[in-house]
Amino acid sequence: MRIGNAEARTMVAQERRELADLLRTLTPQQWEAESLCAGWRVRDVVAHLLYDATPPLGYAAEILRAGGSPDRLNALYIRRGHALGVGELLTRFESTVDLGFFTRSAPLIALADTMIHHQDLRRPLGLPRQIPARRLLAVLRHPDPFLRPGRTMRGLRFLATDVPWEHGRGPLVTGTAEAVIMAIAGRASALADLTGPGVDLLRDRHGRM
Repeated sequence: MRIGNAEARTMVAQERRELADLLRTLTPQQWEAESLCAGWRVRDVVAHLLYDATPPLGYAAEILRAGGSPDRLNALYIRRGHALGVGELLTRFESTVDLGFFTRSAPLIALADTMIHHQDLRRPLGLPRQIPARRLLAVLRHPDPFLRPGRTMRGLRFLATDVPWEHGRGPLVTGTAEAVIMAIAGRASALADLTGPGVDLLRDRHGRM
């Protein structure tokens, strides 16, 4: 199964539209709740996702200002988000549904980033959802390289129970595609949803990240 850039862009738009639908339902307390991203509240995750609301030249300038560091670039977006109310954050995020420069250039990375952060909000808020299988497969086959998935995946065999995907060799780690995606992305809370002899090794790796 090959997923081309055009299909991936459509998936990003769908994922962002569904996230925007969720954000419209959140209470002020939920906007301030902690996400699965260490130190980030729900509103901070949304602020991070505004990178695609920035025009290409502005985005390039921000990368230079951050010295090419993803962490410093994220910190820039979070600080900027602190000055915005949740209504403005939502409006700006909704503008990214039409896709900006980054997503048009690297749609599979944008899809993984958006899906993982979507779940970063839903999991702690106790708001599960059904994610289309093809979208899950796209992220399983193209994990976000900025999260350095090799740190969690090497020497393990991963098997999704709800979509036709497996990867690697070694002690087995099995679970739903969503739980596998989140564990590979370094979200320790997803480990409780996984089984197999490789889970303990995966847990140890999470503890050293």
